[in-house]
Amino acid sequence: LSPRHFSWRVRGNSLLWALTEKDTLEQDYDLLIATSMVDLSALRGFIPSLAQIPTLVYFHENQFAYPSNRQTRPNVEHLLVPMYAALCANHIAFNSHYNRSTFLAGAEALLKQLPDKIPEGCYQQLFQSTVLPVPLPQHAPKVKVKAKGPLQVVWNHRWEYDKGPELLLQVVAKVISAKLPIQLHIVGEKFKQVPPQFPQIIEQLKRYSAQIDIPPGQFGYIESSAEYEDLLTRCDVVLSTALHDFQGLAIQEACLAGCIPLAPNALAYPDYLPQSYLYSLADNDQQTAEVILERLRLLIAAKEQNSMPPMVDLNSYRGAVIGAEYEEVFLQLLAKRGN
Repeated sequence: LSPRHFSWRVRGNSLLWALTEKDTLEQDYDLLIATSMVDLSALRGFIPSLAQIPTLVYFHENQFAYPSNRQTRPNVEHLLVPMYAALCANHIAFNSHYNRSTFLAGAEALLKQLPDKIPEGCYQQLFQSTVLPVPLPQHAPKVKVKAKGPLQVVWNHRWEYDKGPELLLQVVAKVISAKLPIQLHIVGEKFKQVPPQFPQIIEQLKRYSAQIDIPPGQFGYIESSAEYEDLLTRCDVVLSTALHDFQGLAIQEACLAGCIPLAPNALAYPDYLPQSYLYSLADNDQQTAEVILERLRLLIAAKEQNSMPPMVDLNSYRGAVIGAEYEEVFLQLLAKRGN
């Protein structure tokens, strides 16, 4: 289904699939895997045979921890649909401990607010869940020897408000004010509505590149995966200013390509990044930008002295390791079908 009209997508997917994919959904399957955004409880009502298939519900995010603004403030439907899906699943999996813990805390708080008392066992059922990260490629891009010159920093996220464009704008302003030798690449997918900070960021960086006589960075979405991987292997640092990240695949991919991460000490990042790669969040964006600026100064000096920090070890996230954990869950669910 097209990625638009979020409220209707979350609530209406069961109806649309039941009307348009009934023959497909009524076939005899061994295992059903659904994301948490699937209106699974209603879909099982429309297609009763689905209720007989062992089902895994996978959370790649949760709306309880999703940062709100006036345009995307989640309503109770956004919270109840994934919770209903989880409660009628045979197994629940999350892509990070952060995702799991924020969902459980949010679900408990919501259930306590409902006008009817919900049996305690309902909430306890949600604890019977596991963490299964999205596997990283077994064969990562070949790490290159970093070129001399300005510190190459890549910011590689969706161009949306939840990825922290306000903080990124503050960082760019401080880099320019301090005249730091940095080439900053702002890459990622953008949608119909782009936060106004991004055009400002790109314009400021283009002017700054001309002032310090370095080529401008790359901006926007890179269609070619090979070109994107090439950029990551050329960069020294990958920066996150995210307000939410439930695993941080963009950061992990950049780490595999040889980038040193610089991410907030929050969200899912502490799950796999040592503290030395995390920056502290201050009281406001301007103060946090100062913290990031000081870390960038240290990385500039480290590059000049050929003493950059070591690469992050993400081998435990590789497909060969995580794949075995997925297989174990699948086999347990298939055994339920056999019974």
